[in-house]
Amino acid sequence: MTIQKKSDAGWCFDNSFTHLPEVFFSSTKPEPVRHAGQILLNDTLAEDLGLNVEILRSTGAQVFAGNEMPPGAMPLAQAYAGHQFGHFTNLGDGRAILLGEHLTPDKQRVDVQLKGSGRTPYSRSGDGRAALGPMIREYIISEGMESLGIPTTRSLSVAATGESVLRTTPLPGAILTRIATSHIRVGTFQYAAALGDKENLSQLLAYTVDRHYPELQDSDDLPFVFFEAVLDRQADLVSQWMLVGFVHGVMNTDNVSIAGETIDYGPCAFLDTYHPETVFSSIDHQGRYAFQNQPSITQWNLARLAESLVQIAPGNPEDAVGKFVEILETFSSCYEKYFQIGANAKLGLTTLEKEDSVIYLDLLKIMEESQLDFTETFVILANSIEQSEVDPEFTKVVGKVVGNLVGLSDWIERWYQRVAREPGSFVDAAKRMRTVNPVIIPRNLKVEEALVAAESGDLEPTYRLLEALKSPFSKTKENEPYQKGALPGSQPYCTFCGT
Repeated sequence: MTIQKKSDAGWCFDNSFTHLPEVFFSSTKPEPVRHAGQILLNDTLAEDLGLNVEILRSTGAQVFAGNEMPPGAMPLAQAYAGHQFGHFTNLGDGRAILLGEHLTPDKQRVDVQLKGSGRTPYSRSGDGRAALGPMIREYIISEGMESLGIPTTRSLSVAATGESVLRTTPLPGAILTRIATSHIRVGTFQYAAALGDKENLSQLLAYTVDRHYPELQDSDDLPFVFFEAVLDRQADLVSQWMLVGFVHGVMNTDNVSIAGETIDYGPCAFLDTYHPETVFSSIDHQGRYAFQNQPSITQWNLARLAESLVQIAPGNPEDAVGKFVEILETFSSCYEKYFQIGANAKLGLTTLEKEDSVIYLDLLKIMEESQLDFTETFVILANSIEQSEVDPEFTKVVGKVVGNLVGLSDWIERWYQRVAREPGSFVDAAKRMRTVNPVIIPRNLKVEEALVAAESGDLEPTYRLLEALKSPFSKTKENEPYQKGALPGSQPYCTFCGT
């Protein structure tokens, strides 16, 4: 690979994806926009990438809007397929263009993609554009996820286009610059498998392993160990979603990153009141991607990856299918392992006991029946266990702190007894809880307020929300307005994918 010379802005492109067969992409350029303007720039991320923030602020809008190409960029749209709500179709980047792969100062390779940059060969009947609201939504929530420590794509910039896009009504247009470990998806492998060319599929596997799983390169059973590694990352990722109440909203196979990052933020949102059947997406009429279904849907998506890899698996095809099924059946235990470790951490526990899963699940039942706020409940529990250290009688009245709810006081007694078997004091447990239970998340109403204001030209609510989300585990006077969600009984929150 030939590494491009670093530009004045700091761009350092080395575009390895173009070395794959051309069936995996189409070279194409962003469509120029009328009036490029910088709306949001992620200074911290830009500095981490080795980019010159001053230059990006003065001239970067032309690059982020697609009017100019940075030196070394080789713009392309990727081809892929996917099961969308269970139905297979050939897809591709219909409104996104990969500028190339940037090498950071510590030699990390990341994709730089423009989302909403115009039509591509895969646009079908779409306009290839994006509205301002959904692009700011992805910026806010992806950066919120990053602060929570959950693997995610990042948002570098939102640029205005000076043009309107027509959805149900005309909306201001915008382009998001997305940074990802890569944009290789389960759907990319499905696409290669659908072409029926084993050589192409083998090259994609070798490239993906080299880029994301280099420790597997010398494996004799590469398709199997690769599948096992992807399964492990997905189990870990989705367990983290479940532990913060995140609902992705559109878990199609083309939205599953092989690298194990949260990708393609569309109709996503966070739980306020806990209910396992929560659906926010306006198009998910059957609740396929409801909160409680996310682990099982992940396993379903992984099965589609296995089906693709069967074509190039060594040995007898029937035996290969059996081996993939055997690996796939480990998903539940793998997911439960990650989930239970995280659940125990949320309750201040550092060790694992047999009944711990029951304790956590019983709490969720109480939260559901009593319509408790998912995030706030764990904050209150941390406060309660700390208070009980200095006031033993507090245990008897702790139910009143959260509304004197039926069953909660008894549950808290059980939990206190369990924490008492941990090393250290209750205060130590409370401190541990505060490192993993956020005080603030991207609350749906606050996100919506920011989007509505931004569409009318007021970015101040967006700036304040982004600043608050940088420290999600710290309770301060400044972030107090962002700590509360919608009240029980409020009108259901509905999200839209923006296409």
